[in-house]
Amino acid sequence: MCLHRVLAALVLTIGGQGFLPAAAAVSEYLKKPADWFAGKDALRVAANILSYQSAEGGWPKNQDTTSEPYTGDRSKLRPTFDNSATLDELRFLARIYGARKDGQYVTAFLKGLDYILKAQYPTGGWPQFHPPSTKYHRHITFNDNAMVRLMLFLREVFTAERYGFVGADRSKAAKDAFERGIVCILKCQVKVDGRLTAWCAQHDEKDYGPRPGRAYELVSLSGAESAGVVRLLMSLDDPKPEVVTAVEAAVAWFGLAKLSGVRVETKEDKNAPNGHDKAVVSDPTAPPIWARFYDIATNKPIFCDRDGVARQNLADIGYERRNGYAWYGNWPHDLLAQEYPAWKAKWAGRVGKP
Repeated sequence: MCLHRVLAALVLTIGGQGFLPAAAAVSEYLKKPADWFAGKDALRVAANILSYQSAEGGWPKNQDTTSEPYTGDRSKLRPTFDNSATLDELRFLARIYGARKDGQYVTAFLKGLDYILKAQYPTGGWPQFHPPSTKYHRHITFNDNAMVRLMLFLREVFTAERYGFVGADRSKAAKDAFERGIVCILKCQVKVDGRLTAWCAQHDEKDYGPRPGRAYELVSLSGAESAGVVRLLMSLDDPKPEVVTAVEAAVAWFGLAKLSGVRVETKEDKNAPNGHDKAVVSDPTAPPIWARFYDIATNKPIFCDRDGVARQNLADIGYERRNGYAWYGNWPHDLLAQEYPAWKAKWAGRVGKP
């Protein structure tokens, strides 16, 4: 599974969850042809992007870093990997350096790359931002595909000619970090009764165990983030037997976790705060969907309000969380229907081989 297909699948996954990547404005510029980066508009955008780079080397989330320069206190910029922040800014700098060969872009890029490399834990995972806090942000963060996106970027750095300017040492460091990330992913895969299943949205940065996120993001198996992890594993060239085993186990779990005969419907409700409300309705013709979170012990969907109490049905939680979070989605649908069968045909028989 080639890199651009993994990226495209992740975009669909993120969009299906209702997330707005922080670097959305940057990503639009990355679609520009190479000659655009030699023009005046690219210079303006690059200057704005540079103004948002923090002292640590990364960029903040949920801000348009392209339209206007940052004029605030730069010491208050909080860099992160969440919501696509930092990575697309670095991609932009690589593109404009390729067009202009201006050393300031290399300096900023290397500072950002070093920020990513420094943020990786000895266990191979990444927190939501660096330096990490003492709260849930410190955990290895698969949530919203943060770690997967980081690893895809690092693979770009050590494989794509565009990044040749980073030098042999940093290219090797990026490759080593990627490989440690794969080991981390395999160690994080949750076992239930001795069988591998899927991944939690957060894992412990020391012992790899599943951990909670926000109050309504309980320790669980994730139907969303696990799809991104599997796509990354399936994109590896010449996968080792343990990678094949991990993919096969996760695909089997997706099969057990799928929900048939129901769909999520947004119904008009004049008495609701926003005039509508979400509900799960019966529909024998509906394609399968998956819950965002599954109880690890029972493999049943769980839902949660900001009180942190797990409930069994979407209708059991309050209006605000019921309508303000993506509790269901079709995240692994294409993976199971198209991507996995092609991958399996290519790598059949790898399990158990040295």
